[in-house]
Amino acid sequence: MKLPVRARLGLLCGALMVVSSSVLMVVVYLLLQANLPDRFDSIAIRLMPGGSAAELTSTEGAAVWSLGGGQADPFLSAALGQYVLWSALSLALLGLGAIAVGWCVSGRVLRPLRRITATARRLSAQNLHERIALTGPKDELTDLAGTVDEMLDRIEAGFTSQRRFIANAAHELRTPLAVQRTALQVGLLDPTPAELALIREQLLADNRRSQRLIEGLLLLARSDQGVLRSERVRLDEVVTDVLAQQRPDPELTFEVELLPVLVRGEALLLTHLVGNLIANAVRYNTIGGTVWVRTTPDGVLEVRNTGPLVAADTAAELTEPFRRGAGRTHSPADGCGLGLSIVDSITNAHHGALDLTARPEGGLCVRVTLPVAPSRRVPPPTAP
Repeated sequence: MKLPVRARLGLLCGALMVVSSSVLMVVVYLLLQANLPDRFDSIAIRLMPGGSAAELTSTEGAAVWSLGGGQADPFLSAALGQYVLWSALSLALLGLGAIAVGWCVSGRVLRPLRRITATARRLSAQNLHERIALTGPKDELTDLAGTVDEMLDRIEAGFTSQRRFIANAAHELRTPLAVQRTALQVGLLDPTPAELALIREQLLADNRRSQRLIEGLLLLARSDQGVLRSERVRLDEVVTDVLAQQRPDPELTFEVELLPVLVRGEALLLTHLVGNLIANAVRYNTIGGTVWVRTTPDGVLEVRNTGPLVAADTAAELTEPFRRGAGRTHSPADGCGLGLSIVDSITNAHHGALDLTARPEGGLCVRVTLPVAPSRRVPPPTAP
């Protein structure tokens, strides 16, 4: 049976006390045995009346030792025997006392650990707000409690985000279904050909929106799994391909500056990352606005756009699922609210960094930094 930590610490204190005291007792015993006989004559002379004697006797009258004969062994043996006896008794008492002291001290030292354990056992999805909040001088235990509290903060934030994601996803999926059901129930009672055509377009639009939402959810779940196949990817070429597939918009101006950059990651996920960034910059723009796209050799992809003002303190929150900068909308032309969430997930899967900054004149600046692949000679970028 394995003893608890408190008992082991108490026994350890007792064992250390017994061992150290035993070593000290042995050293003193050897010193007495080596030096005490040489001191007997001077000790006896100082103790005898008149300062000298020929013989010392015991109470029974028998000679114990003689100064002249040097017969001190019986007295030496008796003295050392008494020393060993009382030292052994003292050693036993010291050992028991050390065990008791070690038990008490270890109990006090381990009390914060019991508090941490009790808090961890109480935690569940319903009371993740509880914290250890250990006070006292800064030491290893307070550092441990602080680390656990920080971990609980992250877990609580994850649970809150998950609940919000599930609720928003259910709402986003329920809305087009309700619209479709209403269109079928009301519009098909006695429709005219024109009404049938209108209902058809409405159902198709709602169906496309539901499809985009489901595809976004699947892509978000896929990116959360991490990079399954890592390879060397020319990020500037990925941006060029995505821009070539972008539907021309005469109301927007694109300014592109692509420097060769080689990163390590999964090409398909990086294509989705770039596509969502550019689509977000186009969707939340203004008439006559501009989209700036650039890459740098140190693994940076930056997409900036003109657009409505974004509060500086809420820019980082746009990576949450279904969070839109201009509030929640349900127009079929809008996205599903997962664009920047997907970008954030793909960036994390590649061990990169995502930074969102609100532009003072309106719009957003999104900066993605990805790990650069081992340097090789990179050919110049192709024209977009």
